[in-house]
Amino acid sequence: MRIYEELFILRPDAVEEEIDAYIEQIKALITASKGTVDKVEKWGVRKLAYRVEKRNEGFYILVQFSTESTALVKEVERRMRVTDSVMKWITVRIDEALKKLEKRKLQREKRAKRKPQITVTPAPAIPMAPALPAEPASAAPGQPVVPAAPAAAPAPAPAVVPDEAPAPVEAAAPAAAE
Repeated sequence: MRIYEELFILRPDAVEEEIDAYIEQIKALITASKGTVDKVEKWGVRKLAYRVEKRNEGFYILVQFSTESTALVKEVERRMRVTDSVMKWITVRIDEALKKLEKRKLQREKRAKRKPQITVTPAPAIPMAPALPAEPASAAPGQPVVPAAPAAAPAPAPAVVPDEAPAPVEAAAPAAAE
């Protein structure tokens, strides 16, 4: 079966009953011609990209249906053409696009099966080596190269002798409020 989408725009001032009656008429035409209506979406009043029949807005409706007959598609388009409330319509055969998408999906799956699966194992933690001192800047031409002095080790902290008691701290007198 071929799958079609019929998108049509009705006048924005059309009454809801008139819109529903026209949709039912299209659905009855499709089912009478041995087709099936897959979905009907009312998108509502939307702004048009350009003026059509001196109007800036239209009521959008999408009907997706399946059929074997191209005569049905021609009849639906003929009804769109003769109905005064229809401003614009377009019919798109979408089953070809769906076939292409399905074919691409299968090709991707085949390619994925052919490729070896790469498993990523976490690398063992390597301890960091201490940073090396930076290279000394090269001397200007004609100047003697002076070797850099080795880095001095940090001075050890003074040892605290536990026998000595710390000096008593005198309490400060509270400041008088002025």
